[in-house]
Amino acid sequence: MAKTKERTDKRVGGKHPGGRAGERTDRNGAGPVGDPEHLVELYRQMVLVRTFETACQRSFRKGKIGGYLHLYTGEEAVAAGFLSAFRRGDRVITGYRDHAHALLLGCEPGAVMAELYGRRDGLVRGKGGSMHLFAVDRGLWGGYGIVGGHIPLGVGFAYALRYRGTDHICQLYLGDGAMQTGAFHEAANLAGLWGADGRCPVVFIVENNQYGMGTSVPRSTAMTDLAAKFGAYGIDHEKVDGMDLEAVLDCAERVTRQVRESGRPYAVEAMTYRLAPHGAGDFFEKYRSKEEVDSWRDRDPLVLLEHRLREGGAVDDAAVEEIAGGARDEVAAALEFADASEPPPIEDLYTDVYAGADEYLGKPAEPADEEGR
Repeated sequence: MAKTKERTDKRVGGKHPGGRAGERTDRNGAGPVGDPEHLVELYRQMVLVRTFETACQRSFRKGKIGGYLHLYTGEEAVAAGFLSAFRRGDRVITGYRDHAHALLLGCEPGAVMAELYGRRDGLVRGKGGSMHLFAVDRGLWGGYGIVGGHIPLGVGFAYALRYRGTDHICQLYLGDGAMQTGAFHEAANLAGLWGADGRCPVVFIVENNQYGMGTSVPRSTAMTDLAAKFGAYGIDHEKVDGMDLEAVLDCAERVTRQVRESGRPYAVEAMTYRLAPHGAGDFFEKYRSKEEVDSWRDRDPLVLLEHRLREGGAVDDAAVEEIAGGARDEVAAALEFADASEPPPIEDLYTDVYAGADEYLGKPAEPADEEGR
């Protein structure tokens, strides 16, 4: 029987526990869990993500970003905590709220912003946009726009990694809304089957931000304990306070080590909250109250972490301003880079469609000879 561990109070319908406080090598983190220098570095990265997302929102409303745009504002501690346990050779796959994952894995902000702008200097040469960021050399295998569509791929990645005899794992990020799809249940079942024999080292990281678009968790599923759903497939699971970076770090370090050693899947439901609208066009947010948003804003992960760092003497006013100023400068340079980048040439329509030498380049097929060759 799958085991569950309670790490936080259960929350549904926008409620939360009270309390306030604040070039990479093999391992993505900068030091041991709880190390002040490590926490300051993660705070710096989270501030960069927040500043980047704020700039994205402005650029979208100026018409510079096409397609759609989903921001990670308020959820930064989840990806920052788990990606600290990333090792070179691991794989990361997520849904369409993917900017933070790319930045935290070390992608250049300019390349990420250029991709959002649809420019040829973007991560995938302007062909993916906001929802389809890829950086395979950094371990990021998407960025997927179809809700839940990436979950079977992540499970397959994990199986392949163990089949090849490696100790690498797949971090598979999904939202609460994706758990209501058939793809989730089919993939979780396979993960449980393969994992029983130690052949599926996948960490399911449920970014439960309380809403699938504008539908709250209690209105979309009869079983609001999302972590417990994994038990039906023999997958051990627990919850973690996704607004508390140190709690996420502790959970991520322990869980990823266990999955890496055992080859068995594990699921973590990170209880977090989307402080920004669902998407850039979600202007009115009639599905939730201002009071609810404000109550969660009191537990903004950046505010909680900054408070704890100040209490511990790791940062002061000058350090906080230096970090904020550095993030502003880096994002300003990213915006300038994206603006200066050219759109992809029309010929690029025919590239990256097929692999290898047989790639179609828009030229008419050669006529067949008399023998039909």
